[in-house]
Amino acid sequence: MHDFDKLFDEFSKTKVAVVGDIMLDTYWWGNVDRISPEAPVPVVVLDEKELRIGGAGNVALNTVALGARTVLFSVIGHDDDGRTLLNLLKRNNIHTANIVVSDDRITTNKTRIISRNQHMLRLDAEMTKDINESEQLLLLNAFTEFIESEKPSVVIFEDYNKGVLTAEVNQKMIDICKENNIVTTVDPKRKNFFSYKGVTIFKPNLKEVKDGLNVLIDDVNEIFLNDVHQQLENRLNHSISLITLSEKGIFYQDENHFKIIPTHIRSIADVSGAGDTVIAVASLVYAITKDIHLSAAIANIAGGLVCEEVGTVAINKDKLLKECCELLG
Repeated sequence: MHDFDKLFDEFSKTKVAVVGDIMLDTYWWGNVDRISPEAPVPVVVLDEKELRIGGAGNVALNTVALGARTVLFSVIGHDDDGRTLLNLLKRNNIHTANIVVSDDRITTNKTRIISRNQHMLRLDAEMTKDINESEQLLLLNAFTEFIESEKPSVVIFEDYNKGVLTAEVNQKMIDICKENNIVTTVDPKRKNFFSYKGVTIFKPNLKEVKDGLNVLIDDVNEIFLNDVHQQLENRLNHSISLITLSEKGIFYQDENHFKIIPTHIRSIADVSGAGDTVIAVASLVYAITKDIHLSAAIANIAGGLVCEEVGTVAINKDKLLKECCELLG
């Protein structure tokens, strides 16, 4: 039986770097009781506005919520949304000194309009072109200096296809981590799907696997996913596949073992940000234990817990500990 209290205490002794696309999540909450006379659309009467940290920032928010010292590497715009986002990150004890502020980009802002816990509309303000050479150099120099001086336990790459994680940045950062024996984990998107060669843990979801490998899936089972792992390994030469399967749970495979861990029954309110929580929890647990089964099992519980909340939220450490003791103990 695992000593979960001891494991969760170890989180606060762990140093994490998160690299990727950070964004501002804006929520407008309101009520709908009529249709507009101007067009056949609902009228949302605004009750409340809320600002949250999104994208790779939400991964950092999750590792901080578990107690880990977390440093963020990204590029944002020199704009009001960027300043708001930096203030939110600092307020949540996330180190922001290595975030590059660019005059050539805007800060990603996803505005969600919600009524009675239902998404009515989402507005995205974003720039998706790759960061330029000078921005890449600033990011790589800061990252290299941090790795050599701080030696974090794990580096998490969180890709939202917004241009921060270019193929060149990815490979150089992974190579630096390998030289320093640091665990690397990736939550990929299709654009740079195969640019994370040599990573420790590769964590796509099922749709990303289908798109990346261009495969059709009739029945999700361990034999099929074992084949998926082999195809990914041939292209990436990575150590571990960790594939989220929505309501069917999570699959992992390393050199010797593979298994589907089924989900636990939940009352699902919103799946936003669940992948961020899964990669954050799995990365942290694996960095400490080097046990992928335990990492996947705890991450599976964590992903389910955040789906019970509306909007993007970080994991609650006490709730997660309680459920780990009950479900895995």
